[in-house]
Amino acid sequence: MADNKAKRGGGDRRLISLSEAYEVRYWAKKFKVTPLKLKAAVKAAGRSAKKVEAYIKLQKHKASDRLLIALSQPYEVSYWSKKFKVTPARLRAAVKAVGHSSKKVGAYLAPGKAAKKKTSVRKSAAVKKAAVKKKAAPKKAGTTRKAKKGVRKRAA
Repeated sequence: MADNKAKRGGGDRRLISLSEAYEVRYWAKKFKVTPLKLKAAVKAAGRSAKKVEAYIKLQKHKASDRLLIALSQPYEVSYWSKKFKVTPARLRAAVKAVGHSSKKVGAYLAPGKAAKKKTSVRKSAAVKKAAVKKKAAPKKAGTTRKAKKGVRKRAA
């Protein structure tokens, strides 16, 4: 039994007992995880402390890998270029400039997107001004399309 306090040998030290609160606290602190994550790791990997430690390290490693952009993998390049809405070449240039961190690449690419939005706003404002000028100009009678269509209908 892992929680037999009369046994103090190595066999007891190598196993994690979730029924004892002090053991849960100890192992959670040792592995630097929450007690809930420790319980999930014990359920997935078993009661062996070595197996649980390896499982927790693997989970932390996987989580940190999700935040990095691997240019050597085509599916990663495709995924991140779609996510940032840029071409793969632009993504590669951004990774070369700031590193493989997805947060840094996103921040690097964000100002370019903001600049594009500003120019499109300026263009739309210019289009609106032009439309206002066209409306303000006096119209000649019979030059509009509707007037021409109306004349054709009457003549027919």
